[in-house]
Amino acid sequence: MTRLRRLRDPTVRRRVRDAVAEELLGDARSLGVVFGLTAFMFLIGVDYYAGTLGNVPTVLWPLYADSAVAVALGSLSLATLLPTVGSGDPVTETPTNRPLAYLHTVSFVWLVQFGLWPVVSLNLAFRSYVTAPDAWIYYWGVLGTHLCFVGLALSFPAFGRTTRGALALAGALGVANVVVDYWVGYHPPLLYEPGGRLALATLGIAGASVWLAGRSFRRLDAGPGES
Repeated sequence: MTRLRRLRDPTVRRRVRDAVAEELLGDARSLGVVFGLTAFMFLIGVDYYAGTLGNVPTVLWPLYADSAVAVALGSLSLATLLPTVGSGDPVTETPTNRPLAYLHTVSFVWLVQFGLWPVVSLNLAFRSYVTAPDAWIYYWGVLGTHLCFVGLALSFPAFGRTTRGALALAGALGVANVVVDYWVGYHPPLLYEPGGRLALATLGIAGASVWLAGRSFRRLDAGPGES
């Protein structure tokens, strides 16, 4: 019970998160491995959408190819750590400002949103996916790689900050994605035609991702001990 109480303490959770982020991102070798993983996931995402991009207006590509864009944004967030890691300082001491708060917040929200989205979208047609040819790639592989998005995003609050404007922008982009995917009709390629259930679920995931960002990041103008 005592251990559970400690884990519920926000300060303890923050220390654990910061320690994990330092282990994963705090030196050039480990950061390079993470960059390699994100590059691999980005290429998979581009390959997934490449065959259908021609049917989508170019201006809507960032909202259509959402998984690939999420990984690209995550890579940009990681790139902001390079000067800090190069100097030998802890990643928690990475300098930040308002533009970076927007970048890290949107990166976090999109990685979480589209990391969790396949858990819903594929399982709405579970039988079709697990019995399809190459199911180990198109079901288990997709779920595994996308859940890595979430794990990556959870390290961002160790070095990033957020603002009300950044959270509002992330929420607006989540709504815009739902409109483009399910109202305009440019949804990702699936083995079935999505309907209202998936649209509502996607909107719910977007809202939950923004809420999690608001709970996880410290505010840009907060002091060291404030959340």
